Amino acid sequence: MTKNSDNIYASKKSHLVDFVFDEAVANVFPDMIRRSVPGYENIITMIGLFAEQYVQNKSYCYDLGSSLGAATLAMRHHINKTDVKIVAIDNSSSMVERCKNNINNDDSSIPVELICADILDIEIRKASLVILNFTLQFLRPEFRNTLLENIYKGLNTGGALVLSEKITFENTQQREQNIKLHEAFKKANGYTEMEISQKRSALENTLIPETLETHTRRLTDIGFSKVTPWFQCFNFVSILAIK
Repeated sequence: MTKNSDNIYASKKSHLVDFVFDEAVANVFPDMIRRSVPGYENIITMIGLFAEQYVQNKSYCYDLGSSLGAATLAMRHHINKTDVKIVAIDNSSSMVERCKNNINNDDSSIPVELICADILDIEIRKASLVILNFTLQFLRPEFRNTLLENIYKGLNTGGALVLSEKITFENTQQREQNIKLHEAFKKANGYTEMEISQKRSALENTLIPETLETHTRRLTDIGFSKVTPWFQCFNFVSILAIK
């Protein structure tokens, strides 16, 4: 994967536009997410462990919002069942093109179908593992239930959903504390105050976080039998939901 440094917001912009996963973001994405999302590498590693535990014979695995394919590759190297196929979907052609290169350069024999499409248009079927890794947060809130219901319907019994999200908090003090800690994390990784501020403004209308309680309640209401928050660092969490 590319090692280009993220300097998208390093200079003062006279007009900030909403954040999009375009060519510029795809070009620096590994550096951006490493410096912006605490625990990201750990989550990717554990997706491999979940693949070992939950992938079933003769099933599909889905990576919804696959970006450059980190979760796809983690699953690919830890699937120990037969007749399994990974379906990786992203609506950014720039991301899909780079993901294709990463998959082509990978030595696993697990087949991957890479699709450039809206994840709301994809039929989930015969799934034993579905990954939503910091993807749902970019979907308008009114469409989130629809997507999760489609995932639940397409999951095999015993299948798993891994949902990773940036969250917010009902309690004002808790919310402000976690925002402050996250900003300190980004500063420790070399981002300036201006970069943090400009990116925050660009994301304001596109990344809409919800509380952990909202996520767990929604998954339970849809029908998942076990909903377990298994990772949290500041305002970033990951949830394991079993059908």
